Amino acid sequence: MKNTIILLAVIFASKFAVAQEKPMPASDAVLKSAYAQAAKENKKVMLIFHASWCGWCKKMEASLKDRSVKQFFDDNYVIATLDVMERPDKKDLENPGALEVMTKLKGEKSGLPYWAVLDAKGNKLGDSQVRPAGASLDTYGENVGCPASPEEVAFFVNILKSTSKLNDNQAAAISKRFALNQPVPKAGPK
Repeated sequence: MKNTIILLAVIFASKFAVAQEKPMPASDAVLKSAYAQAAKENKKVMLIFHASWCGWCKKMEASLKDRSVKQFFDDNYVIATLDVMERPDKKDLENPGALEVMTKLKGEKSGLPYWAVLDAKGNKLGDSQVRPAGASLDTYGENVGCPASPEEVAFFVNILKSTSKLNDNQAAAISKRFALNQPVPKAGPK
């Protein structure tokens, strides 16, 4: 009986060890794959930095996958995500090297989500930071994150116009969908 219990414990432990999740792919591998796909399909890369705790990141991802706009994003962008800035107990969810990529793109001070649109060679064409008129993409700006307010959505649509073949109907659908992210105002005291 004792040997059976030990044998079962060993089998359980080995099954558990095999069932462990494999580590997150390195940022370089994620980007290499995204750039190759973008080059092959004549698309841009929309790189989104997110974290498991980030509610606005989840809203951004849900918005991009919404039926009303998904086809536009699928036709024009390779969506790639890198996990950064996790809590200490969730560091295993981060893509190795993601914070370095975010820093290279001047997004490390932005908060999450931070996104950038890149060409198939990795050149930054735009990102989620609103900058003063005439400022370069190397200048830090204010992060819109997941667009929600009319100003943020308009900024996002302008980035999409400059990096894709966005038509007026698509712009309207994207504006309508992302406006749904706007927080509902709380009722004041009566």
